[in-house]
Amino acid sequence: MQIEQTSLPGVVIVTPTRHGDTRGFFSESWNRQRMAEAGLTIDFVQDNHSLSEKVGTIRGLHFQSPPHAQAKLVRCGRGALYDVAVDIRRGSPTYGHWVGVDLSFENGRQLLVPEGFLHGFVTREPMTEIIYKCSDYYAPECDGAVRFDDPEIGITWGVEGESVVLSDKDAKAPLLRDFVSPFEFVGAT
Repeated sequence: MQIEQTSLPGVVIVTPTRHGDTRGFFSESWNRQRMAEAGLTIDFVQDNHSLSEKVGTIRGLHFQSPPHAQAKLVRCGRGALYDVAVDIRRGSPTYGHWVGVDLSFENGRQLLVPEGFLHGFVTREPMTEIIYKCSDYYAPECDGAVRFDDPEIGITWGVEGESVVLSDKDAKAPLLRDFVSPFEFVGAT
């Protein structure tokens, strides 16, 4: 398993080893012991699986606030997506900064998004499946979002205007400047 640091401390790319032969491949997508050896000790309690039918579907930028904040380990089960994490920890030297990673069935990469970060993605292929582990259970009262196209954040999604598919919730999400983050930076992640 390969662990790669990103420009945002705590946000890491995980690439499990694939063992292939004429039948296909086998891969351990999650191994608590190997992750702990890499210094990543997150207790995941829930797996989520979503399907986005159309290219240009954006889901995000989402978070779940304390006391039910979630870390997520995101991977692509089918298709391809561009996955994004944005630091929203008040006082963080990287507040409002983002990192994006291409995740696909082909490359097998995963993105670990810690608590205190927004998460979102855009699909690059039709019928893209997203599978992710969460460190806390879904709590609707703690569910929140920030606008995916906030110019202050400046994410380059690679899709334009009418080709974007959004939920009503995501279309109405506030801008970062109109949002009071429930997360505070407490040092290195």
